[in-house]
Amino acid sequence: MQRSHNAIQLTDLNSDELARLYAYPAGLQVPWVRANFVSSIDGAATAGELSEGLGTPADKTVFLLLRDLADVILVGAGTVRAEHYGGARTHAARRRELYREGIGGHRDGAPPPIAVVTAGANLEPDCRLLTDTAVPPLIITTAAAAADRKRALAEAGAEVIEVGEVAVTPKALLAALGARGLFRVLCEGGPHLFGSLLDADTVDELCLTTAPLLIGGSAGRISLSAHEFHRRMRRTHLLLDEDGTLLTRWTRIVE
Repeated sequence: MQRSHNAIQLTDLNSDELARLYAYPAGLQVPWVRANFVSSIDGAATAGELSEGLGTPADKTVFLLLRDLADVILVGAGTVRAEHYGGARTHAARRRELYREGIGGHRDGAPPPIAVVTAGANLEPDCRLLTDTAVPPLIITTAAAAADRKRALAEAGAEVIEVGEVAVTPKALLAALGARGLFRVLCEGGPHLFGSLLDADTVDELCLTTAPLLIGGSAGRISLSAHEFHRRMRRTHLLLDEDGTLLTRWTRIVE
């Protein structure tokens, strides 16, 4: 591999080498939370109000790989609506191979479910997440959410999981995933969900793509929270693509 200042050229890696760079820790017994985001050079988390507007071929490659590795994909309801989420499309053979190697995937090759955090169960039962999926989504909600909403989602095929009375806390959310053996967690947004996970100190790593674009405008950041915090992170790797895309992986420093 060609290296420069600890950077790796993406084109120097084959698919197996790339997967090993993004492997989850072996032998997990509790959820490991990985977040994956893209931003512009000037810090915009969206272009045209969608993260898809920042995508590059390298970002798409890693996006799909991270889904292949994950046990569950965690998103907020706002992101599901804004990005028009459907079920995950992964590669069954690749998922079985990753499972045999012990770094991710699924023994039967099944795609990971989408877990949606929505305290009020605010999703339509005919949304694409429920009508275009190979596995039932998980709706992480509360006891206070309207019973008719929860019933409609369950009747549409979702697994509805209550994890609190009026709020979904990060620790209760992750406990529910862990109880189902979903330890390799991939958070894809949005910024409020990511910010709440960071505020609760439950994020183990961040995979961040910097797209070679300047956006301007009033686009938001990748994380938003009620409080300011300082989480020290260690750069695990830096990948460079020929078009200028930067792919970084950051893991938290345990003091």
